[in-house]
Amino acid sequence: MRLMRCALGLSLTAMLCGTALADEAFFKGKTIRIVISTGVAGGYAEYARVLAEHMGRFIPGRPHLIVQSMPGAGGLTAANWLYASAPADGTTIGIVHSTVPLAPLWGGKGVRFETLKFNWLGALDRADGMCITWGSSKVKTWDDLLTTESTVGSSGVGSQMDTYPAMLNKLFGTRMRVIGGYKSGTDIYLAMERGEVDGRCGGQLTVIKATRPDWLTEKKINVPILIAEKRSALFPDTPTVMEFVKDDATRRQLELLMVAQSMDRPVLAPPGVPPARVKELREALHATVRDRAFLADVERRNLQVDLVPGEVMSRMLERAFAAPPEVIAAARETMGGR
Repeated sequence: MRLMRCALGLSLTAMLCGTALADEAFFKGKTIRIVISTGVAGGYAEYARVLAEHMGRFIPGRPHLIVQSMPGAGGLTAANWLYASAPADGTTIGIVHSTVPLAPLWGGKGVRFETLKFNWLGALDRADGMCITWGSSKVKTWDDLLTTESTVGSSGVGSQMDTYPAMLNKLFGTRMRVIGGYKSGTDIYLAMERGEVDGRCGGQLTVIKATRPDWLTEKKINVPILIAEKRSALFPDTPTVMEFVKDDATRRQLELLMVAQSMDRPVLAPPGVPPARVKELREALHATVRDRAFLADVERRNLQVDLVPGEVMSRMLERAFAAPPEVIAAARETMGGR
């Protein structure tokens, strides 16, 4: 019996070593593409670039990583391509809008993927939502959002820039009008400065800290509302949507709609990637976000990393898709098919 256990142990070790060597041979000399669902400017591109600079050191064979931009349809263009057309061998991964994983729940016409079939490697951050307006806008407070029509920019239906205004308009009676057609959140920031739109909604605080810190230090923006459970120390006078919830049905809708905030900058691999390779990519991502050189680079770029492991993210999505039908239907109505 003891000899049999030893033999089994040796066989298992040989199999694991063989897999590692095979994947090292597979990735060696190859290039992994990180496809992002936004343009080349802004937070998603910044996260992708810093990941591309470091993650290869933790993947067998030490492949080179590059970033490819595939914007459109609020992140759905990239997600649909990753689902149906990307190589399913580990040489292509993606970072998509945080709203993308829940998009099939809302019945959007542009969705061509099944969320739970993706291989979720992890989410790089957790980010509460917020709506902001430019300093000169007439809309500065929550009361202003309720009484004064305002315009907010969006990169496409399905993004937080589109869904948050729809949610606030439907559930609380705000008067935001979404102006679409912008390629990225950065373009919307420029439009705010030019006076084309009043503001923007979304999980954007990290991006503002990284690319426009003077907006905070010089108080160039207003923050009328936070889409969050609790107030922020940075904006102690800004209320959260939860402070205005008056019934359990609305609360349950909001909790479902806000799941995306717990998995910001989600990283995924297409369906069909061999499980052992998915495991290696997950482990490589986890090792990267603990690496000192990576963290120093993140700090230098004024970014923030708070990893949600892929396994945890998968379970969160499974629970979201298993929500009571009446809650999903109510949330879908709130989103207006976005």
